[in-house]
Amino acid sequence: KTSAHLKGIGTTGWGVGPAIEERVRRTAKLAKDVAELQPYLTDVAAEANNAIDEGKKVLLEGTQGLMLSLFYGTYPYVTGRDTSASAICSEAGVGPTKVDNVLIVFKSFMTRVGAGPLPGELPKEEAVKRGWFEIAAGTGRERRSAPFNFEIAKRAVMINGATMAALTKLDVVYPKCKGIRKYEDLPQEAKEFIKEIERQVGIPVVLIGTGQDALDIVDRRI
Repeated sequence: KTSAHLKGIGTTGWGVGPAIEERVRRTAKLAKDVAELQPYLTDVAAEANNAIDEGKKVLLEGTQGLMLSLFYGTYPYVTGRDTSASAICSEAGVGPTKVDNVLIVFKSFMTRVGAGPLPGELPKEEAVKRGWFEIAAGTGRERRSAPFNFEIAKRAVMINGATMAALTKLDVVYPKCKGIRKYEDLPQEAKEFIKEIERQVGIPVVLIGTGQDALDIVDRRI
């Protein structure tokens, strides 16, 4: 059963926190201790570093927003671990000097599941009206929503040491953007929004999501 305290925080109930707790207590059962998993295991740090040394491209992907970081987020309304770029590298066993770029992902509007601060939060009715209302895929819970917050974005860029940004769901805020794959075809108001993000956070927005299709992306790197 989930305690009232954890329900207030907004836990998913998937067991991430308890697993981390067992790790800290030194009582966790590791994957290497499960015979059935042996064919699927390797030394991740060695694999990643060897690939880097061989000149191969290695992509480390993190989950959850920085504001859910155990150390840098809106404590206590956070997840059970650090979600920063530094933590992603640490968990993979890749040192900071081997990282060339840090790509931070912004949604064109903010969302949050469960309790905790959300500056500029919209009433559900307004979120529905704007098309910003979402249901979390993993938990089925309603997401709260708010306009893009430049101060939070700047802090996320600072802590992560981000060198470039991706912006998702631009078509939700600016419906005329839907399906566009060339930057010059975006409506002016959308371009101004992107320029303002770049101006305030200090890094370029290089990838822009404009729809649900996997290829509905404006790639400004090419």
